[in-house]
Amino acid sequence: MSGLILHHYETSPFSEKVRLMLGLKGLAWDSVQAPVIMPKPDLVPLTGGYRRIPVLQIGADIYCDTQVILAEIERRAPAPAAVSGAAWAVNFWADRSFFGVTVPIIFGELGDATSQEFIADREKLSGRPFNIAAMKAAAGVMRPQWRAQAAWIEEGLAGADWLGGAAPGLADIAAYMNIWFLARSLPDLADELLSGFTRTQAWRPRVAAIGHGQRREITAAAALDVARAAEPAAAPAHDVADPLGLSPGVSVVVAADDYGRDPIAGTLVAATRDRVVLARETPELGKTHIHFPRAGYIVGKA
Repeated sequence: MSGLILHHYETSPFSEKVRLMLGLKGLAWDSVQAPVIMPKPDLVPLTGGYRRIPVLQIGADIYCDTQVILAEIERRAPAPAAVSGAAWAVNFWADRSFFGVTVPIIFGELGDATSQEFIADREKLSGRPFNIAAMKAAAGVMRPQWRAQAAWIEEGLAGADWLGGAAPGLADIAAYMNIWFLARSLPDLADELLSGFTRTQAWRPRVAAIGHGQRREITAAAALDVARAAEPAAAPAHDVADPLGLSPGVSVVVAADDYGRDPIAGTLVAATRDRVVLARETPELGKTHIHFPRAGYIVGKA
């Protein structure tokens, strides 16, 4: 498979999850380094205003949120299989609960070195104060919470080298994300909180060794040119039993239900049980399709 463009930045834990998925599949991909904070003038034209990282681009199809990015990679490159059992539930837990305790631990320790520009950006993204003092106060409480959740990984590795059994998969990549994030930021603390978790400590280098596939750097301008020259691929079949009664062709708005709730408007192409696809047309890029997951996103008529 060719034509994969990942808009990401190096320190993003969510981007690391996608990079490992690309490595697991042995794929070649193009890398566009996105800004860590706004403005993101070369990203938001592709996404219709969505600003979170990472974003996967395949021609004129734009995939927002790692949930739909990982699903699309699995669909297009099914071998080796990465999804089995409760892998999607593990992924959602890693994105929400485990990430939620990792952030205050990291910024409770490193918050004083955080720039005011970053703080202001994350406040706008979340819609609430990025309160370093509060995170410092919470960090001590969150450490046992983090260790308790990491213990689930330790238990999951009791019978095999990987959470899904004999081979690595999505569950491993997702569970690894927050360990990678903490270890990159505070390596000594990560080892302290993983003390006694011998299976997890042996598993960490195995996950890292999956690698990132074959990566090539390109410019953001080149990625925009790709979108401009392409036509969106055929959309998935619409779910006629959609609980909201949505129909293709109606104007809709999509927004995340946790943070980064910027509403993205477009024309509904398809709504399935696990994704929603919007069409947008602009003078700059022509027609694009923007894909979002259903879980964690709210869809409504415009």
